[in-house]
Amino acid sequence: MIVPTLHCPSNCKYCWGSDKESELMDIQVIKEIDEWLDGFRDDYVHFTFHGGEPLLAGYDFYREALSILKNSKTHKEAGFSLQSNLWLLDEKLSKLFSEYGVAISTSVDGPKKINDYQRGKGYFDKTMKGYKIAIESGVHVSFISTFTSYSKDFRDEIYNFFLKNRYNFKLHAALPSLRGNNADKWVLTPKEHGNLLIGLLNSYLNDLDKIEIKDFDHICKSLFIRRGTLCTFADCMGDTLAVGCDGNIYPCYRFVGMNEYIMGNVYDHPSMEELMKSMAWDKLMKFKDHVDESCGDCSYVKFCRGGCPYNGMVSSKYTGSISKTDDTNNLEPNEVNSSISVDPQCEAYRMIFKEVSDRANKEFLNSSIGTFPGQKQNNTKKFTVMDLMLKR
Repeated sequence: MIVPTLHCPSNCKYCWGSDKESELMDIQVIKEIDEWLDGFRDDYVHFTFHGGEPLLAGYDFYREALSILKNSKTHKEAGFSLQSNLWLLDEKLSKLFSEYGVAISTSVDGPKKINDYQRGKGYFDKTMKGYKIAIESGVHVSFISTFTSYSKDFRDEIYNFFLKNRYNFKLHAALPSLRGNNADKWVLTPKEHGNLLIGLLNSYLNDLDKIEIKDFDHICKSLFIRRGTLCTFADCMGDTLAVGCDGNIYPCYRFVGMNEYIMGNVYDHPSMEELMKSMAWDKLMKFKDHVDESCGDCSYVKFCRGGCPYNGMVSSKYTGSISKTDDTNNLEPNEVNSSISVDPQCEAYRMIFKEVSDRANKEFLNSSIGTFPGQKQNNTKKFTVMDLMLKR
């Protein structure tokens, strides 16, 4: 993950990751990344430009950066992606991204009224203008929809928006942050999150031939192969690294800008072994050990792995789980952040894993008495969980 800046021109109400004072990455950092990867690992590398708003880096930056990373002989390049609100996307940038096969993800939380309430007036129109420019250039664009304590009540309206427009999307649940408490009132409790996932799964099973909700594709596939394939449920430690605008290396983009999570700097070309000596790595290993100890008896631990380490570290700031709130729905911080916790959305994950597992078992039982996995079971659902498990 390459984070050219943490600055972002939008003002989403629940955002916790932007920094209006953040500097822009110099192209020299890209050159150092390229040199650093020489001999670092013998794996294919996928580069994701994240932020803040990565398009603030501008056309000249991406023209040079993409050329360096694409044509380098220091690593096996496997592809590019970019996370952006698309406000700054023009035809010139779009054609460049099309040339290099850059896949784009952009955030829209549903219909204009709901989206702009959460993300600010004018956000929807600006993003959709950029979306049209990208599509016209042949750039692949998918969506991310963040569900909050507000938008959860509009689940069907939001789902139908994506269905009507045939927009593939991923789900995010609004969560608190290590950086501050501005997002707290937007947070979904685990039960709300779990019920949201089950409700959306019900809708999705009618429309697998129309759209993709990638979270459910991954969740069902993970249950089938007994290994997490979605970022939240994968053992990402060491396989995902993020580089900030100054060349500092972090475990993930969510930690960028936080000094206590710096693992090294690309200018020093550190080895993986050197990165593993950092305090940040030690914290990740403590989380991993805690998962092994606390979740050993859980039926889903092999393909959940305690959820997102960042979320677990956030939850250690608070008294109990994320579901414990005061009357204003604001989380109650601990005075001392010393405990270790799994992802506070554990209950939600267990709810959706159990739902999928129970359905798969029922479908398998039905298949053994006269129907086949993936075959239509009744008149209310066109598709089954088995269809998702076997989906390519």
